[in-house]
Amino acid sequence: MRDPGVDAVIRQWASERERSAEEQEVDRIASAWLAEAPQVAAPGIPGQRSGGPTGWAPVDSADPGYLDAMRERVPEAPLELLIAAAGWWQMIGDVNEAKAWWDAGISPLDQRALDYRAAGLTPADLSRRLGPLTVLEHLRRGSAPAWCVARLSRQRRDAAG
Repeated sequence: MRDPGVDAVIRQWASERERSAEEQEVDRIASAWLAEAPQVAAPGIPGQRSGGPTGWAPVDSADPGYLDAMRERVPEAPLELLIAAAGWWQMIGDVNEAKAWWDAGISPLDQRALDYRAAGLTPADLSRRLGPLTVLEHLRRGSAPAWCVARLSRQRRDAAG
């Protein structure tokens, strides 16, 4: 299933990375200058020291499990975009939870799911009906996640009472 929102994100991401010849030359000069600069230890987290007090272990920005799962779902997306998106997704939990969001209809590149989760929605909530539309349809039409959570709570209260 193609998601026009995801296609727009990929197009926007690609256009933001298009560089003029002048910008490419500036990058080349900066890279050459940095290559000549004295090398300093790579940054890291203090608990990840690996070579005594001056050495640091590199920190990976994205879990390979997330990248593999995302490549399956959005194979046409550039690797750099997948790495950034995987970095966001891995903040919410394990890859199985991310897959549940994706299976519920949220693209791996759609970071609004982080807002939905923070508001109290779960992947199972997205298919629940609020009137004639599902929660996911309400969200895609611009309804606030908090509004959907409140409506779901009221719906549950009414069903229990």
